[in-house]
Amino acid sequence: MLDNIIKGKAWTFGSDIDTDVIIPGKYLRTTDMQVFADHAMEGIDPEFSKKVEKGDVIVADDNFGCGSSREQAALALKYAGVACVVARSFGRIFFRNAINVGLPLMEADVQCSEGDEVEIDLLQGTVKVNGKVFHGNKLPDFLLEMLTNGGLVAQRKETKNSQ
Repeated sequence: MLDNIIKGKAWTFGSDIDTDVIIPGKYLRTTDMQVFADHAMEGIDPEFSKKVEKGDVIVADDNFGCGSSREQAALALKYAGVACVVARSFGRIFFRNAINVGLPLMEADVQCSEGDEVEIDLLQGTVKVNGKVFHGNKLPDFLLEMLTNGGLVAQRKETKNSQ
């Protein structure tokens, strides 16, 4: 179940964070979500998975998740405990993969420092940091519903079971 309000500590990254640094290719031969979680962001911060806590938020600049179409990048962040990724823009395939696996995203230009407390309101499309409100792109209702249901596969199972 998705919370419409997400509060967590910020982890900040720059522009062009590609899927190879989110989850390096050498870990793609498994389906073990714990392996993905243990190596999340390893290509840019080898200690990230040891420091990140459940509910934390990634705040990045432009083009987060660019690169390959590996769905494991979104899975690695989700299973590492990241509650939401906020970025000025996303690689389109990463954006859709994140929604499909149930990892909330918001496009917004947010100014903060690593460790700041961040509050994201998915329904309003806002991010609050240090008393300042940043307005982002609210996800369409059908994508919010998909996230609420846990992602595309979970939503399809829900739809099939209710018929």
